[in-house]
Amino acid sequence: MTKQSVIIENETGLHARPATELAKIAMKYPCDIWFLVNGKKINAKSPLMIMAAGIQSKTEIEIICEGENEEKALEELKAGFKTKLGE
Repeated sequence: MTKQSVIIENETGLHARPATELAKIAMKYPCDIWFLVNGKKINAKSPLMIMAAGIQSKTEIEIICEGENEEKALEELKAGFKTKLGE
């Protein structure tokens, strides 16, 4: 299992577009991927669950990847957050 915390830099948080982009990245990998935010464990492969969590700007989330290609998945997700998921 690999994990790392990141801070959401998107000004409007994780609304529909960035949630969908995150889920697209996560779905490319066979490993299990979750976000831990405010004590909730969120399936990173579900854009609806990401949006329903109401993750705002400047919120710290922990990315957790477990299984095949977990390191590669974590690196690509971190890169996505760094680029603000295209926003």
